[in-house]
Amino acid sequence: MTARLLRIAGRVQGVGYRDWLVREARRHGISGWVRNRADGTVEALLAGEEDGLNAVLTACRRGPPLAQVTRIEEQFAEPPAEPGFTRRPSL
Repeated sequence: MTARLLRIAGRVQGVGYRDWLVREARRHGISGWVRNRADGTVEALLAGEEDGLNAVLTACRRGPPLAQVTRIEEQFAEPPAEPGFTRRPSL
């Protein structure tokens, strides 16, 4: 299992990005979480098999219809302790 911590910037809050990412992650069997940050970015921990993870990472660059992703910072991370993909409270 591979895991990545993402910081997604652009018009990503108030456009349904988190709910969209929950659906995308679950559809591809990805574990982790997503949350808004006070600085206007979205942060997500994604963990899973390489194929599913790559599919979700590619989708994150596009985002849902109303989003405009301008930058994604990505780093390796430890997989989450619990299975499933959840929406966490904003930071």
